[in-house]
Amino acid sequence: MTGTVLLVDDDRAVREALAQTLELADLHPVAVGSFVAAKDHITRDFPGVILSDIRMPGRDGFHLLAYARQVDEELPVVLLTGEGDIPMALRAVEQGAFDFLEKPCAPADLLAVLHAALERRRGVLEARAERARRESGDPAARLIFGVSELAEGLRARVRKLAHLGTEVLVTGPPGSGIPKVAEVIHLCSPRAQAPFEKRAAQDLDRAALSGALAAAAGGTLFLDEISRLPADSQIALVAALEEGCDARLVAGSTTALDESVISADLFFRLQVGQVRIPSLAERPEDIPVLFRHYVDQAAEQAGIDPPEVTPEHVAALMARDWPGNARSLMSAAMRFVLGMPDEAVPSGELGLAEQLARVERSLLVAALGRQKGRASEAAKALKLPRKTFYDKLAKYGIRPEDYRR
Repeated sequence: MTGTVLLVDDDRAVREALAQTLELADLHPVAVGSFVAAKDHITRDFPGVILSDIRMPGRDGFHLLAYARQVDEELPVVLLTGEGDIPMALRAVEQGAFDFLEKPCAPADLLAVLHAALERRRGVLEARAERARRESGDPAARLIFGVSELAEGLRARVRKLAHLGTEVLVTGPPGSGIPKVAEVIHLCSPRAQAPFEKRAAQDLDRAALSGALAAAAGGTLFLDEISRLPADSQIALVAALEEGCDARLVAGSTTALDESVISADLFFRLQVGQVRIPSLAERPEDIPVLFRHYVDQAAEQAGIDPPEVTPEHVAALMARDWPGNARSLMSAAMRFVLGMPDEAVPSGELGLAEQLARVERSLLVAALGRQKGRASEAAKALKLPRKTFYDKLAKYGIRPEDYRR
């Protein structure tokens, strides 16, 4: 998002002064002198917010607010008001204005309100883009969420494996959604119209395994935590696969697999097609998108309107490690929708500096994770000078070698 601000004020001197303030803060003002001039910029996909005077000749700030909300009720409008217009400004907020500021306003106050409005706009547009992608795309696009490179790489890998037809091993940390990704592989494959059978591998004896393979005939059999499949059943499974059974095997595991964990024959078959689900700690930029999706989902299930997710709450979410990954984030979203306190997200107790520090640390860790501990490559990815990058690692006690794999 560019930090675009549609600035509407009929007083040229005020307009130019405000525009200069915004430019000095690295924002991008689009300055106009009337509603008529502003109207063409107000669209549903406008990538910024509106800052407008209330009192203007002809169509005033109230008319602009009404028009903007008609075009997009989620487009933030911040109004500027004179000393005697406070009751008027309060009425505008009741009618949907994001906030109002009394003229003349301190630059710090103006920028704080605009940054909050821009953050809300960014969240709205990201959520819309994600929703549109899911609704228009294939199962991988609709069911695997995220805007990061790692999320896009996961979707690409799933699509590729889906069409290969080989056995597949899906790995990832606990709570990352291994069964869901397994089902997406099935839905993206030519077997999508056939059954998708899920079984826990633990204690699955030969008879139960035979029944599961029969139920999945023509489709896909997913065995969760494949390392817990009894040794005798592993032998039977390999034999069935070698005999050309009419079910595709997709296995899941939250632990690393090798020949000491499962039989060599089964391990080598699964090794042909592997896909790894990255943890949330590796892709913190996906947390806001995932959380908003889970909030919408939980609100729909509860039959209530989804509550607003504030920038402060998003910052607190991104500052957490989320060892439970998507599962724990989903649980947090449900508690958030139901108005239940979440002591693990003390957003009201954290100052801005601490919230930003936690987010910065999570981004450093994510970059090292993506680059497999290669610090110089992680610094390049974050567009930081190497010295600055290493200084930040030292500041947070992060060791690149901990992320090498």
